[in-house]
Amino acid sequence: MVTASEKNILLRDLIRAGLAGDKTAYAKFLTEIAPLLRLVIAKKITSADVDDVLQEVLISIHKARHTYDGERPIMPWLMAIARFRITDHLRKYYAQMRHKAVDIDELENLLEDVTEVAADSESIDELLENLDAKHKKILTMMHVEGFTAREVGAKIGMNESAVKVAAHRAIKKIRMKFKI
Repeated sequence: MVTASEKNILLRDLIRAGLAGDKTAYAKFLTEIAPLLRLVIAKKITSADVDDVLQEVLISIHKARHTYDGERPIMPWLMAIARFRITDHLRKYYAQMRHKAVDIDELENLLEDVTEVAADSESIDELLENLDAKHKKILTMMHVEGFTAREVGAKIGMNESAVKVAAHRAIKKIRMKFKI
């Protein structure tokens, strides 16, 4: 079994040789660090994204290879690059999740409506039949097609607040009609 110290020396020697032009040594360096990086990445992010982040880390290492000081330990240099790529990935991931966030109260109300309607054997078309075209369009876009109030407003020429008010009024009409 190879000790950590021996592994560090091996990696340092491989990258030094790679920087000197030895393509085989550089390929072996990348092959040796990939499993180590995979373990570090897997501890921080979901398993579905590990390979993508690993590729980003390896590309970053390749692009930054000229910055490695051959007299210093290699693992801190590698881990710093990995940490930056992991942080970038998580920043993007959480930014996407923020845009996909759902208002829980709205979702609970919608689910109550759906379960009660299903129990009464009513269809969505029956719920919407007494609404005017604008209200039908707004509810369909928001609750069937999944658009946000802002997106609906942009598509039909209303501001976001007006769309929310119209949706609320339409749902109120439906509730009154079906005593939901």
